[in-house]
Amino acid sequence: MSANNPSQHEAKQEISFNDFKEIVLHDYRLANESRQVSLLGRKEVLTGKAKFGIFGDGKEIAQIAMAKVFRNGDFRSGYYRDQTFMMASGLLTVQEFFAQLYAHPDVNADPSSAGRLMNGHYATRLLDETGNWKDLTALKNSSGDISPTAGQMPRLLGLALASKLYRSNKSLNNDKFKKFSVNGNEVAFGTIGDASTSEGLFFEAINAAGVLQVPMAISVWDDGYGISVPKKFQTTKQSISEALKGFEKN
Repeated sequence: MSANNPSQHEAKQEISFNDFKEIVLHDYRLANESRQVSLLGRKEVLTGKAKFGIFGDGKEIAQIAMAKVFRNGDFRSGYYRDQTFMMASGLLTVQEFFAQLYAHPDVNADPSSAGRLMNGHYATRLLDETGNWKDLTALKNSSGDISPTAGQMPRLLGLALASKLYRSNKSLNNDKFKKFSVNGNEVAFGTIGDASTSEGLFFEAINAAGVLQVPMAISVWDDGYGISVPKKFQTTKQSISEALKGFEKN
């Protein structure tokens, strides 16, 4: 572009601003919709219309931000308050959320489990209708959630280690494995509540991740309170961030 033609520059700036505005409005709409899902879902549970409810209110903006760096080929191994992250990643709709809440037995209504898992337990399907592997490198993937707290951590570590193995073992970079990895460039994203960090599985996985140096990104949602007690009764220094400083790599 010529420096003597400022109109072209202004046009580009205007387009960029409009795009940014649409992104902001989209994110705001998504955060609001997710919050309303939580509020309505909790009402349905408390009035006996739906089964046990776990919801993700209060985590909307941070999870939208995390979803922006969640790319095709990456894997999630998280917990039951990740609804906004799943929605922002294009892996969950409002209708699918409520289908799971009401235990809808149709896989088309509840793709995560066809009503067989508790709500807030998310998963993507790795096989197609004929039982063959999908091209996971072209998809954003989520491993199926489980109920035991911190149980997602060993799987998170394994998914991250798989990326490292694909990167370091060149024999895996051939047509036979091309649907699983692109030279190990995938990242494993994990989420966990600060109360669940008191579990041994959490510390074992964090320690192993540091030793193995694997591509793992974990978000600890610090609510200051577990299901039953405040963190001063369950977390050293009353802060998992402070407690984990000893795991920093020099």
